[in-house]
Amino acid sequence: MGDHSKALSSHEKALEIWQQTLPSNHRDLATTYNNIGSVYKDIGEYSKALSYYEKALEVFQKTLPSNHPDLAILYNNIGSVYKNMGEYSKALSFYEKDLEIWQNIFTSNQPILAYSYNNIGCVYDNMGEYSKALLYYEKVLEIYQKTLPLDHLDLANLNNNIASMYDNMGEYSKALLYYERSLDIKQRVLPSTNPSIKTVTESIEIVKKKL
Repeated sequence: MGDHSKALSSHEKALEIWQQTLPSNHRDLATTYNNIGSVYKDIGEYSKALSYYEKALEVFQKTLPSNHPDLAILYNNIGSVYKNMGEYSKALSFYEKDLEIWQNIFTSNQPILAYSYNNIGCVYDNMGEYSKALLYYEKVLEIYQKTLPLDHLDLANLNNNIASMYDNMGEYSKALLYYERSLDIKQRVLPSTNPSIKTVTESIEIVKKKL
């Protein structure tokens, strides 16, 4: 919390200076609003975070082209706040705006696209719409398989998420396959005492009983 307090104080001092010296629609102001919003997001003060993100959005929408990467990042930040607040339809709306911008900038196998797909997948997962979540997680998998080492932990965690979707959908043989892929990676790169290994092992045992 101490570091967050220092960051907040620093950003607020910057904001005070910018407000006195810059026009109200200057990008430096928007960047500072965004920075303050991110500190509030990190400490769980979501309504304050939204307030500052919305100030940043107002400036960016007046000063940036609609497909600018800074807008995408801000949409993602706002989406994350709504997700953390459990307002999933609003989260989806902003995550989809974020994704649309990146899709217009990058080719299909860029890691930033995987990040956006994963965010949307997580929201559908939280909403209990497992088939839609799976669709987005599979898009992430396609990118990860092209861009990450075979023993990367992000790949292990994604395999676990995919397994969980199949498990929730009652497709237990597929769930088992992906849980085992997740476990294989984790056993290769993590200490044997790491709790996530135990968690995946337990998931495998539970799924086996359902087969």
